[in-house]
Amino acid sequence: MSKFTQMATFVEVVARGSLSGAARAEGIAPAMIGRRLDALEARLGVKLLRRTTRKLVLTDEGVAFLEDCQRILAEVNEAESAISERSGRASGHLTVSAPAGFGRQHVAPLLPSFLAEHRDVTVNLNLNDRVIDLIGDGVDVAIRIARLGDSNLVGVKLADNGRVLVAAPAYLKRHGTPRTPGDLVRHNCLAMSSEGSQRGWTFLENGQPVTHKVSGNMVCNDGAVLHAWALAGKGLAWRSMWEVGEQIASGELCTVLDAFAAPGNDIHAVFAQRRHLPLRIRAFVDFLRRSYAAPDYWRQR
Repeated sequence: MSKFTQMATFVEVVARGSLSGAARAEGIAPAMIGRRLDALEARLGVKLLRRTTRKLVLTDEGVAFLEDCQRILAEVNEAESAISERSGRASGHLTVSAPAGFGRQHVAPLLPSFLAEHRDVTVNLNLNDRVIDLIGDGVDVAIRIARLGDSNLVGVKLADNGRVLVAAPAYLKRHGTPRTPGDLVRHNCLAMSSEGSQRGWTFLENGQPVTHKVSGNMVCNDGAVLHAWALAGKGLAWRSMWEVGEQIASGELCTVLDAFAAPGNDIHAVFAQRRHLPLRIRAFVDFLRRSYAAPDYWRQR
């Protein structure tokens, strides 16, 4: 077992927070990860991690060694990137993070075509709705649907992302169509929950953003559930066009209050700043941007 493999495993375990998480990322048994860590600690003669059944805690030596390992691995990646630049061929492993709903619909289906173009690249797609730490979690590219504000990251816009207020025709037939944001007080609003409380909905009125408190009999922290409730005629929901465009085109959902819609959060690819961005990252970001820019892409989904 090489020193490099042991170091990479140590960094991966810390990033994932568990041996099992690191094992899933590599597609091997947790016992193999444990043996690598044991061998590393035996070779160094120090304990790097205190392992319990619930969590991993870095020792003082582990903290110092982690920083050195991250620096060394980053330098190796830089060297590989420089060579890839010269060869003109993307290669290596790519770890991608994306929001669960968007990733299922608009990242995962594109990966086979990307890998067919770049046969020397492998991809690990991690779908979750939390804002991950790219460096700490060992992620090469994260897809984010938000306004970017982290100066430590580089962001590339992939596509526009409009947001619309939607309801099923059956709901509007029973309860009427709101004409102004103020009409929402008479409607069942399916809101995204935030730590158990409902957020307000923001509209543009006379060119200024105005937030209206909304209420309804159901809230949820999962956008896919809100989407399903709206389709079932249970109320009004704010959704992204990437999620509901197909149902709007088919007539299963109708948009309302379009004249008051606030600007959406665009779709970005973000990555940590590097002197030499690996060719596999640039190729993947360019592939997504081309795919989303195709004239019929969003209408077909």
